[in-house]
Amino acid sequence: MSRFQKVFGAKKPVIAMVHLGAMPGTPLYDADAGVEGIIRGAKADLAALQAAGFDAVMFGNENDRPYELKVDTASTATMAYVIGRLRDQISLPFGVNVLWDPMATMALAAATGARFVREIFTGTYASDMGVWAPDAGAALRYQQRLAARDVATLYNVSAEFAGSLDPRSLPDRARSAVFSSIPDAVLVSGAITGEAARMVDLEAVKRVLPDTPVLANTGVKHATVAEVLKVADGCIVGSALKVGGDTWAAVDPERAADFMARVRAARGA
Repeated sequence: MSRFQKVFGAKKPVIAMVHLGAMPGTPLYDADAGVEGIIRGAKADLAALQAAGFDAVMFGNENDRPYELKVDTASTATMAYVIGRLRDQISLPFGVNVLWDPMATMALAAATGARFVREIFTGTYASDMGVWAPDAGAALRYQQRLAARDVATLYNVSAEFAGSLDPRSLPDRARSAVFSSIPDAVLVSGAITGEAARMVDLEAVKRVLPDTPVLANTGVKHATVAEVLKVADGCIVGSALKVGGDTWAAVDPERAADFMARVRAARGA
């Protein structure tokens, strides 16, 4: 059994985002609410997502704009503290993503007991954060040193907020990443958070990776999830579950429950 199957089990798993509030030291941090405010928001979102029946949740620091390629230690430490405060309330497999730092993400996974990570591990990009050149070899060796061998790795191969400097096609880059780095799943994204991956990209990547789980990483909505799951082996969803579909709002329990009702219908079909 693959690590992906061990973590998710469910056919075509749907992973819901818990978007944490901005971390201390970042421009959008709410010093008046403090870390306790981050915990309160995360606790409410987590409860709504678990009640809606998602297969897994993932904690991310999407509010830490502008993003960094080497994250301040305070962000990783605060995320670990917040997840630790919520740990006894988490009933689903959970993952972590520290944008955009694979080493910090691996450290956070090891510290919190996360079952999976999402990151940009491979490729070279021109991005809003400057030239982006992650090192999968260093990140996966770090994973071994941290004794986090059971942590599943979800590779985003079409980075948001960036354009690839590699002239190869997306399917070729995805196929190469699987060969060279052995990810547990490959993710296909849109241009920015909340924007859908193109169906032609999902189809093309899945065509060359029939034996590797390929998930839609961004922009899946209530109206499109059934179509997406016909092609993809699962998806990650955040913005569509929020009040008014606003990425930066709180999770709307009714929208979350409706989304999973559509997922169950699609998987049943």
